[in-house]
Amino acid sequence: MMELEGSRKPWRVLEFYSGIGGMRYSLLKSAVKATVVEAFDINDVANDVYQHNFGHRPFQGNIQTLNATDLDRYNADAWLLSPPCQPYTRQGLQKGSCDARASSFIKILELIPQLLQPPSYLFVENVVGFETSDTHEILVKILEKNNFVTQEFILSPLQFGLPYSRPRYYCLAKRKPLSFEVPEFNNQLLRTPGPLLGQTESAMEKERLQSAEYWDELLQACQPVEHFLVFKTFGKGEDSSTYSFHANDSAKSDRSDEENNVYFVPSSLVERWGSAMDIVYPHSKRCCCFTKSYYRYVKGTGSLLATVQVKL
Repeated sequence: MMELEGSRKPWRVLEFYSGIGGMRYSLLKSAVKATVVEAFDINDVANDVYQHNFGHRPFQGNIQTLNATDLDRYNADAWLLSPPCQPYTRQGLQKGSCDARASSFIKILELIPQLLQPPSYLFVENVVGFETSDTHEILVKILEKNNFVTQEFILSPLQFGLPYSRPRYYCLAKRKPLSFEVPEFNNQLLRTPGPLLGQTESAMEKERLQSAEYWDELLQACQPVEHFLVFKTFGKGEDSSTYSFHANDSAKSDRSDEENNVYFVPSSLVERWGSAMDIVYPHSKRCCCFTKSYYRYVKGTGSLLATVQVKL
């Protein structure tokens, strides 16, 4: 997303389904001049974390109670939306818009035609599978009827050199007369980041996406996991490793060994379920998607970091 054309004023941004602030952090990292004027999330714990991270507590309540007048008051230039993914996940029931968890997102979309000051930009993120849902059809139809042009992507962090296997759906939307740098990609679902840089997506590249060699090359080009560790990794003895902090050093460096012990996986669990765990090391160049069942289940809920070599 690019800064508002011809304007030096910071964007006024609304962040829906703000969670712990991933979208806001990405906005900060993008270096776009922007101010999040309000965030919205119903989860109390997520809002606690968001407040800790940014000093701003999101609006906590059912966003289905919001109306067009409420949203117009913010005079927002851009909306960031990461609605619930459960209606579209492969392991879910895939009810789409019939799932109650999809209703708030649809309600927000239906407010767009009623707005006196609609946003100029929308950014929507969700799981792979959203792009084939009826909720996606609703999104595209409403945006089209309200003079938005869109470009859609399914991209993985691996394609950006990040050691994280997590393909996701993204929709970029701009309200006319704004346009994308390469309009030929409008209304297309793209699977490489090249078009974001003004490059073409050739038939050969699309074919390469299906090959194991393509993803192996990406993995080799990724930075190792240790470059992204925020906490010091734990362990005692010569085989353990310690890494410097990347953020909030002073807040985390005074943890005692006793406090750190809560992060260790009991050896009894490793012995019993280790073959099912996705164990990665600081030098690894990939890790897997984390789910809300992380630490409750050992398989398919996210990677476990080992600071010493283990033999299963």
